[in-house]
Amino acid sequence: MATNADISERLDPVKWALAFALLGGAIWAFYHFGDHSLLLRVVGMLAATAGALAIAVQTRKGHTAWEFVREARTEVRKVVWPTRKETVHTTGIIMAMVTVVAIFLWLLDMFLAWAIRAIIGGA
Repeated sequence: MATNADISERLDPVKWALAFALLGGAIWAFYHFGDHSLLLRVVGMLAATAGALAIAVQTRKGHTAWEFVREARTEVRKVVWPTRKETVHTTGIIMAMVTVVAIFLWLLDMFLAWAIRAIIGGA
């Protein structure tokens, strides 16, 4: 006997088709009614997108994706962001090191060019 989860999972392709049809219809309507208010068209597009997302979340893959988004949001909240002072200080150090390495590579290039000219007898 099929459980509710099995029946729901079998209907996933139908749900995805409905979600994509809703989005496609919203995009079509947005451009078809181009002479109407932009505000109304954007609100309609946002409402259709919200509806399509609500339908998509009812699928197994959609639910998994939604859980991933929730967990990622939780992890982002745990991040300790640097202060402005730390950011400026680190940026300064990086710029100084890039300058030092660029000068070193330029000097190395000049030396190697001189050495090659000396070896092959160029002027």
